[in-house]
Amino acid sequence: MMFACCRRNTFLINHKRLRLAFRCASSASSAAEPADTIFALSSGQGRCGVAVVRVTGPAAAGALRSVVGFSCGLPAPRTALLRSIVHPQSKEVLDRGLVLWFPGPHSFTGEDIAEFHIHGGPAVISGVLQALGSLPGLRPAEAGEFTRRAFHAGKLDLTEVEGLGDLIHAETEAQRRQALRQMAGDLGRLYNGWSEQLKRCLAHVEAFIDFSEGDLIEDGVLNQVDIAVPQLQMEIEKHLCDERRGERLRSGVQVVIAGSTNAGKSSLFNILCQRPAAIVSPIAGTTRDVVETSLDIGGFPVLLSDTAGLRDTGDCVEREGVRRARQMVGLADLTLVLVDSMQLPQEPQMVSGFLSEYLKNVLPSAKDHEQRYVLILNKSDLLPKEHISMIQNVLTQTSDMAPVSILSCRSREGLDDFLTLLQDRLKTLCGDPLAGSPSLTQTRHRAHLQKCAGALNQYYEYRDTDLALAAEGLRLGLSSLGRITGKVGAEDILDVIFRDFCIGK
Repeated sequence: MMFACCRRNTFLINHKRLRLAFRCASSASSAAEPADTIFALSSGQGRCGVAVVRVTGPAAAGALRSVVGFSCGLPAPRTALLRSIVHPQSKEVLDRGLVLWFPGPHSFTGEDIAEFHIHGGPAVISGVLQALGSLPGLRPAEAGEFTRRAFHAGKLDLTEVEGLGDLIHAETEAQRRQALRQMAGDLGRLYNGWSEQLKRCLAHVEAFIDFSEGDLIEDGVLNQVDIAVPQLQMEIEKHLCDERRGERLRSGVQVVIAGSTNAGKSSLFNILCQRPAAIVSPIAGTTRDVVETSLDIGGFPVLLSDTAGLRDTGDCVEREGVRRARQMVGLADLTLVLVDSMQLPQEPQMVSGFLSEYLKNVLPSAKDHEQRYVLILNKSDLLPKEHISMIQNVLTQTSDMAPVSILSCRSREGLDDFLTLLQDRLKTLCGDPLAGSPSLTQTRHRAHLQKCAGALNQYYEYRDTDLALAAEGLRLGLSSLGRITGKVGAEDILDVIFRDFCIGK
């Protein structure tokens, strides 16, 4: 029986070795196959002062010689030379510009790269691209193909690739800072550090399974794992409990203006947009649909929505607008609750009670956290200053009331204080991208980290009954972490990541 078991184990080990050897041979074979040489416009589309055309691949050197006319040799690496760009067949001069040579592996893609810095007119760009396309072995690049080659060459991991994509699409200062930090590898180093810890834990457990009976393993190996795994799980769960700050900064903060009719919602919307984006009139119920615009407020990306006034109505069209308004409030990261100051009670002592009831009508119960809304009393220009001061004193003494902004959309009085408060709330919702540990920025990161944390529970569940299953939990956790950086099983997610890149990047 023991002999049969040994034969079976020997067979499994040899089978695994054969599979590994086959995979290595396949990888070596695919690596040995010459890659296509690709070219593309790497700078933005449209007229510009200077455009950059990039070529990468084994035929990049030949393309550089053909288009620039180097009869022998190549320019010094990373040195700009002013040369005439000519068509390789007709010998017509297409432009005069700078050429640069980046020999592999010390280049963005790890391959030989040639760059042409030419004038950015459409005819010049088209002529140079057609000239390159006429050369044998060259083809136009697909979207994200340059960066994909950099990933396969080990120049970037997937988190750095995603950081580069976010940097290209960044529209605000905070987005740029977060993307630049991720592209620099901060997030990848965090996840790789966790992967290394899990690798050590898995190695210790598997060594204990294989060699503990022969007294070849030192005492306390599993105790080290028992200490490391819960500590790692705690770090991952803390990273997950970030209230989606990084994801919110990447995609934009959903800010919704809501309140009763004629409170001045569209007026505030236009002020923040700095243009007449929404119709403003004294007729109640003018806005009947959601009006949206993207803004940069204090460096933070905002998707601002103006909504229909909240009231009971018999008009079926307006009723649909009210339904959509409540739906938007339910989805909002931050709600700007607008109140018409003329509707406040005459007695200042009754204002806090009125506002509490008003908030209950506007906000769903789940949104009742003070960081999720800003209460704005509009039309302050229609109230005596003494009355406004008494209202402010009463609200300051109300402990359960969030800070209230009092302003006038007509006179702009109080607007600066409101914008300061709004920026503070946006910073709280998005966090500081340069402070503390790097932020979780992608939904797929969150999904894989949740799987990893769940897999680590399997170690606890089987630790005392079946170490093989406990080790499998660590292996699943390691695989989930590897899928974030591209170290394990990356092929199934590459297309999703790279398809959003522009051509030539």
